[in-house]
Amino acid sequence: LISLLCCRTEGARLTVSPSSSQLFKGESVSLSCEDDSSAGWTLRRNTTRETRTQCGAGWGKPAGSSCKISHTVPLDSGVYWCESTEGATSNTISITVTGGSVILQSPVLPVMEGHDVTLHCKTETPPSDLPAAFYKDGSLISTEPTGHMTIHHVSKSDEGLYKCNSSRHGESPPSWISVSGKPTTTRVSLSPLILMWSVPSFCVLVLLVPLVLLLRRCVRRKHKAAEENDITDDITYSDIKISRHQQQPIRRSRESDPAAVYSAVRGAEDVSYGQIAIRPNRTRESDPAVVYSAVRGTEDVSYGQIAIRPSRTRG
Repeated sequence: LISLLCCRTEGARLTVSPSSSQLFKGESVSLSCEDDSSAGWTLRRNTTRETRTQCGAGWGKPAGSSCKISHTVPLDSGVYWCESTEGATSNTISITVTGGSVILQSPVLPVMEGHDVTLHCKTETPPSDLPAAFYKDGSLISTEPTGHMTIHHVSKSDEGLYKCNSSRHGESPPSWISVSGKPTTTRVSLSPLILMWSVPSFCVLVLLVPLVLLLRRCVRRKHKAAEENDITDDITYSDIKISRHQQQPIRRSRESDPAAVYSAVRGAEDVSYGQIAIRPNRTRESDPAVVYSAVRGTEDVSYGQIAIRPSRTRG
């Protein structure tokens, strides 16, 4: 996760020591290809006499991804860079070797916008802090008593070709100063505290989601089963039997109503008794022997039709 959020620059980065774009004849210089990977890099250069020659082929002494020139000459002036076996290249650095007595020490790498940069007009023989005049693109911009000039908060407008001049020793070669813009991407870092809380929280969330789904499924099943039970409970089957020759559960008479006949009503679960009153005076045209009566249950009221048939004798 952190590797996805952090920005990383791919490829090698060429550095030079001493960090100066101009050198006096006879000075030594070391160039290195800095890279986090294990890929092999080779130092190459273009000069006025050769093109794409690598370190060790007539110039410099290679040491892994580095190259050292022990004794520089003006012919070593040129553009240097790192190159991999796959053809990838690094940034380039321009180096100027002069046989004169004055050089302008300036950054070999681009200066980031908003930073400060200091230029030093250096003489080959001491003292090197003599008064000097500084020029940009051929125009005088400053005269400094100690030979140092600082440009504060550089911007793109400060890019250009700079040189210096010492009244006692002469003029330096020109050097180009580049200004790079501020990076558009930022490095995002996660504190250990955030990581400590985020990982367990994610694990708990992963465990809770299946549990919630399972609980929801169980609730739906329970609700569905309850609805089916309610439908079953609403249906009651009853059996009404009228017996003329048995004393139980039919009774011929009671004190309250001589014409009342009592019958047993058998439900699906409980047994309840209802009163059936036979009215001899109420008949209908369809069947004179049919008597309608009300059956009163414990909860619901339903009406049933009872047909009175003439007695049959058994043999």
